[in-house]
Amino acid sequence: MLPHHPLVLLTAAALLGAPPDDASPARPGAAPAVEQERASSTAGPGEVAVHEALERGLAFLATQQDLEPDGSFPAGRKETYAPVGITALAALAFMAGGSTPRRGPYREEVRQAVEYLLSRSSDDLAPGYIRDEADGHSRMHGHGLATLALAQAYDSSPSSGLGQRIAKTLEAAVRCIEGSQSLEGGWYYYPDNKTDHEGSITVCVVQALRAARNAGILVDKGVIDRAIDYVQRLQQEDGGFAYSLHQTEQVSIALTAACLSTLHATGIYDGAVVDRGYDWLWRELAARDEARRLGSVTLEARFPFYERFYLMQTLWQHRDPKVFERWFAEEVVRVVREQKENGSWVDRRHERGLPQEGMYGSSYSTAMNCLFLALPDGLLPIFQR
Repeated sequence: MLPHHPLVLLTAAALLGAPPDDASPARPGAAPAVEQERASSTAGPGEVAVHEALERGLAFLATQQDLEPDGSFPAGRKETYAPVGITALAALAFMAGGSTPRRGPYREEVRQAVEYLLSRSSDDLAPGYIRDEADGHSRMHGHGLATLALAQAYDSSPSSGLGQRIAKTLEAAVRCIEGSQSLEGGWYYYPDNKTDHEGSITVCVVQALRAARNAGILVDKGVIDRAIDYVQRLQQEDGGFAYSLHQTEQVSIALTAACLSTLHATGIYDGAVVDRGYDWLWRELAARDEARRLGSVTLEARFPFYERFYLMQTLWQHRDPKVFERWFAEEVVRVVREQKENGSWVDRRHERGLPQEGMYGSSYSTAMNCLFLALPDGLLPIFQR
């Protein structure tokens, strides 16, 4: 089992410091063994711990895909079965770790996941909507994550036969998102509902649109402008962001981080809205740290993996890199310590301050934490500063 504190009591500088140009490690699986050994021998102890934990997590994910015949991943309990969203997250985790559909140690896993997502593009509810008939829970969240994963896969191999198929599905997926935007500028759980809207779906599909545009897919600027306006209107007087324009009492660290990361994805990195949002985040995170110091869990994240996913992206794109470095150096200790012997993380959430069984299973939680651990490497296009 991976040792705990001795290897992960690291400084942000040791973790994130770039190697010399002539010693830059290649993507996993691409460099000769001798080069990989040299990279490992020169890595600091903190880097070794993080990459070791990442590799063990990815290896666990590979075993989980073997359990499904169609390239998807085990996806939670029957009532929360969400294979589209979780398969997209697993594909993103493998790609963040350095594999693509054509190269790397997990190229076959990425390819199978991509094939699964491509096969689920349908025309029943809306042209280009990515869904699985057995999946009643992913909905537009799953569609957004699938669009994001396909955009990242296309970015790595646009000229291949698979790349051409991805491009066709990706363009249809983007048109589905554009066509399902509500009059208020946000999105809701189904592509055929243009009257309702909420923030968590909105931030997911806007990030997908950003990734698709980066991959060369045309995206309607008017759709983005209306989405930016919607996200900014979710901000409350105290600086936090709410779940929707109609449910303004639901404000959380997760939603605020998600909205800030969405603004960053559209090119907004500063200004009054951003500054107020960060001020709110600092206050809430400080309050949580104080609660932990006093032994209380009442302020723990209700959905910790979802929160970490957006908080890491928000702080990664902050104009001061040291903001991310300080947060990551503390958070990574907690994440590595919680990894199980088989490389997985347990899906959990907090309800009224008490830990509860999660909804989506260990493939979900492991993919999310692998994305967190891989973020500083910047191999996934959407994670590049």
